[in-house]
Amino acid sequence: MKPVLVTGASGFLGWHVARVLLERGYPVRALLRQGSRIDGLDKAGLDVERVTGDLRDAASLERAVAGCGLLFHVAADYRLWAPDPRDLYRSNVEGTRNLLQAAKLAGVERVVYTSTVGCIGIPQVGIGNSGIGDEETPVSIGDMAGDYKRSKFLAERVALEFARGGLPVVVVNPTAPVGDHDVKPTPTGKIVLDFLNGDMPAFIDTGLNVVDVRDTAEGHVLACERGRSGERYILGSENLTLARILQELARITGRKAPTMKLPYAVAYCAGVCSTAWAGITGIPPRVPLDAVRMARKKMWVTHRKAERELGFRPGPAEQALARAVEWFSRAA
Repeated sequence: MKPVLVTGASGFLGWHVARVLLERGYPVRALLRQGSRIDGLDKAGLDVERVTGDLRDAASLERAVAGCGLLFHVAADYRLWAPDPRDLYRSNVEGTRNLLQAAKLAGVERVVYTSTVGCIGIPQVGIGNSGIGDEETPVSIGDMAGDYKRSKFLAERVALEFARGGLPVVVVNPTAPVGDHDVKPTPTGKIVLDFLNGDMPAFIDTGLNVVDVRDTAEGHVLACERGRSGERYILGSENLTLARILQELARITGRKAPTMKLPYAVAYCAGVCSTAWAGITGIPPRVPLDAVRMARKKMWVTHRKAERELGFRPGPAEQALARAVEWFSRAA
């Protein structure tokens, strides 16, 4: 069996994708940047072939993908603030183009590209409109808040362009994965960690679609096996307000959930000040302004298409939150 190349295998979602592939008997080759944290791979004993490369280095990608039958492009520069925003576009947009071009030249049989729910259109709530987005909801780059979302939107367009050009590419749009092995952690995992550390005295009125990271990884493999080239599939589970997420964390841990709701204007001012200070010091902001802008819109979607076409059956969000709590508590 030809090896399967997984980018981002040292990260949260990529680690779980690699694990699912190994469980299904696929030989996995992990693309790792020089200096990447690999303790997650080592501690879990994931038996993967490791190759060093960089999305911005086309030659390294050609070497990495050589002889592979499948490609899961999970890696991304996932920062809501960067000293030089151009770095996000170099990795996420041009890096995706470099990798898919290398895959096309190598004759890769199937590609799964990991996009984000941020690239899904969210309709305004109104008469006859639930405010729940799906793969067909109109969306444009003007709807993208911040450089991370804009870079991922453009990268998704690159993936779909390759699909139209004949490379079998399936796009998945994970929502807010939660669970174990969130080493960095991700912004969603940081909500759990901040709650556990007592660092969340207030909350804002926003909403996420929460999904178990293990289900998201399974969804990637289902997309590879059953997805249609050139199609997008939302991998999500439950639409929850941030207040509801905090209440569930309180139930799991026996701690109190914050009850003070912060007005958006106050959060926005905090984001402006925090981000401006980061621009002076070079230290990432505690409250990135782009994160505040994103929070203004409830990212609520439906995964019905993935359920119908892929057989995607995610579990309840409470299980994912409980697993995240257990893992962060052990890792502390």
